Amino acid sequence: MNIHEKYINRCIEIAKNGLGSTRPNPMVGCVIVYDNSILSEGFTSAYGGNHAEVNAINAIANKDLLKHSTLYVTLEPCSHYGKTPPCTDLIIHYGIPKVVIGCLDKDPKVSGKGVKKLIEAGCQVVVGINEESCKNHHKRFLTFHNNKRPYIILKWAETKDGFVAPKLRKGQGPVWITNKFSRQFVHKWRSEEHAILVGLNTVLQDNPSLTVRDWSGEQPIRIILDKKNVLSNNFKVFDTSAKTLVLKEDTAQAICDKLFENNINSILIEGGTKSLQMFIDANLWDEARVFIGDVSFENGVKAPKLSGTLITEEKIITDTLKIFKNDSSHYI
Repeated sequence: MNIHEKYINRCIEIAKNGLGSTRPNPMVGCVIVYDNSILSEGFTSAYGGNHAEVNAINAIANKDLLKHSTLYVTLEPCSHYGKTPPCTDLIIHYGIPKVVIGCLDKDPKVSGKGVKKLIEAGCQVVVGINEESCKNHHKRFLTFHNNKRPYIILKWAETKDGFVAPKLRKGQGPVWITNKFSRQFVHKWRSEEHAILVGLNTVLQDNPSLTVRDWSGEQPIRIILDKKNVLSNNFKVFDTSAKTLVLKEDTAQAICDKLFENNINSILIEGGTKSLQMFIDANLWDEARVFIGDVSFENGVKAPKLSGTLITEEKIITDTLKIFKNDSSHYI
C-alpha cells in the first residue's frame, strides 16, 4: 500500500460518519496531510451543511500550512453553487498545491469540472486512488446519477422452511420470525437509507410504522404502493413521525422512475413477497439482506425467489443473516 492509498482509505473510514444524514448528498471523507502527518480530517455534514473539504480546512488554525499540504478526498470536489459554495474555490483560495481524489463525481453539475478548475488554478491533481473502494463507498450516490434510480436493497425474513408469513393470522400485526437483535439490525438499516418501501398488503396485514425506533438516526421516507387508493389515514404509516409518499405506479421500473423524480438515492424494500419479487423479476436490485429465523410455519406465504451471489453469512444468536449482491448491477 502506497502513501496515497493509506490516506484515501482513511478518508473512506471517516466518511462513514455521515451515513444516513447527508442524503441525498454523498457522504464524503477528506484528510489534509502536512509533512507526512495528518493535519486535519473532515466528513460531510448533515444535508445543507458543510462539505467534507470545508470541514477539514476549517479545522486548521494555521491556514498558512495549507500552502504546503496535500488534500485527500473520496470524491471529486464540487465546482458549483448548491446549498454551499464550491469546494474547489476554497481549495484554490488557500493555495493547497496538491489534491488526491478517489473517484470522479458523475453528477452532471460536477463530472470532471472540479478537476478541470483545480488544474487551471495550478493545482496538481491525482485521480483514481483506491477507485473501486471509493466507488463502492459512494454506491448510493453513483447508482442514482449513473442508473437514474435509487440504490435498491431488498430485505426480508423467512422461516427455516422458506415462508415469510403463516397461512392463518390471529389478527392485524406482524408475525415475528427473527429475534430482537435481528430486528434491531433492521432499524439500523432504516436509519442509513433515504427511503423504505412496502406494498399494500403489508400495510393492511401488519399496520407497520416503518420508522427507526430501536436505533438512533434519521427517519427514512416511507413509500407505500397503493395504486387503487385503498388505504385510509388511520394506518400508522400516515402518522407524523416520518414523511410518507404513496405511489400508484405498479411496475418496478415505473416506481424507480418516480423515486428518481423525487430525488431518492437509496431505498430499503421490506416487502411483502409480491413487491420484492416484482423488483427481483425486473432485475432492479443491488443487494438482498435475508434473515433466516429459527422457526417453521409448515405452510403459508413462500419467500421470494432470488438469484444472486452470496457475499456474507453470519449468525445473529438464533438467526442467520445472508447478504447477496446482484451480479448484473453496476453503479460505475
